[in-house]
Amino acid sequence: MILIRLLTQTVAFAFTQIWANKVRAMLTCLGIIIGVWAITTVFSAMAGMKAHVLSGLEELGTQKITVRGTRPDQLDGKVRWSDIKVNQRDVAQLREHATLIKNITLFAGRGMEVRSNTVVKPGVEVIGIEPPWHEVERRYPIFGRPLNWTDMQEQRDVCLINDLAIDELELANDGVGEYIQIKGRRFLIVGVVETREPPMSFGEDEIESEVFIPYDTFEKLEDWFWPRVSAEMVGTNMLDESTAEIDFILRRSRNLDPNWPNTWRVQGLQQQLDVINDSARSMTIIAGVLVGISLLVGGIGIMNIMLVSVSERTREIGLRKAVGANPLVILLQFLIEAVILCIGGGAVGLVFAQATTVALQTTDWETLTDGKFSLAQAEIPMWTMVLAVGFSAFVGIVFGLGPALKAARLDPIEALRHD
Repeated sequence: MILIRLLTQTVAFAFTQIWANKVRAMLTCLGIIIGVWAITTVFSAMAGMKAHVLSGLEELGTQKITVRGTRPDQLDGKVRWSDIKVNQRDVAQLREHATLIKNITLFAGRGMEVRSNTVVKPGVEVIGIEPPWHEVERRYPIFGRPLNWTDMQEQRDVCLINDLAIDELELANDGVGEYIQIKGRRFLIVGVVETREPPMSFGEDEIESEVFIPYDTFEKLEDWFWPRVSAEMVGTNMLDESTAEIDFILRRSRNLDPNWPNTWRVQGLQQQLDVINDSARSMTIIAGVLVGISLLVGGIGIMNIMLVSVSERTREIGLRKAVGANPLVILLQFLIEAVILCIGGGAVGLVFAQATTVALQTTDWETLTDGKFSLAQAEIPMWTMVLAVGFSAFVGIVFGLGPALKAARLDPIEALRHD
């Protein structure tokens, strides 16, 4: 009970002293306030950026994997590029024997000249796809119908376009039923898919028209292209197992020498997620170091002001000691005052950071960046708030301890003589 009363009186006295020197206390806390505000705002913006990128990747499906042919350096001159390209034979083997992947599709793209009745547009991305492509990419027609196996088998001259192509090619209505020419060949538009921006695009790549045609038809149009296989894993966190199964099937299908490396590469969106999370952790560590430095600088300011305060109140300290004040009470008085200043500065910094975060959330970044960037999901992580306040209190204890010990050790006679 006595201890609680002592602490209550000490805290009340500390607030009284801070209030008596409001301007000096505010300037003393300024370093802590700015440090906590700046670093907490950075954490908030980082959280928003990470959420924006991850949401884009999750739209594609974290279970998606891609297989593409590649020639290792040690096989240079031993195999031809045409032998290592993934092809329909590889896809047939994967469809027949793979148990850990599904919706397997072959696709390839090239820039080609596309003509409508009124527009000639060079360099349009024309992509040959198989029907499972819609499931893997999660891009379904918003108008018309998807491509099907009949279109593939009969090599029909039909196509899909993205919605951006409707305006760029100046097509009537939704484009379905219109005709376009690709390399002089006439194609009927049977469907329109939504335009999708790459999830990690920050404005470097301009999103343009896309045209999708049956893969077998694409092979007849283009002599040189580099196809890829896209598929979905049947479960989450199965990239290693799925890669091992694909490697086994393709090595057997291609009859590779046991001493040769794989002539393909398997990549998964989960790998990108891991890279993003690793990068976020690295940035968090760097930002944590910065917040530590900024708060240490603020702590030095606290220590200097507390030393000035001890000097100004030397006679008061001497008088209290002369009437029997315990040195521990004197130490607690100055130490608590320093801690209150630091915690108060940290709290004010958090208030400013929260206001800044709200501003980041409400700013229409998508309009300002043409939909390539958003901080709508920016938020201050709870652990950041706890760390900021906790570290502020730690700084107050560390840098307030020196002045507090100096005050507690003052000789009462010498202190009373102080002018």
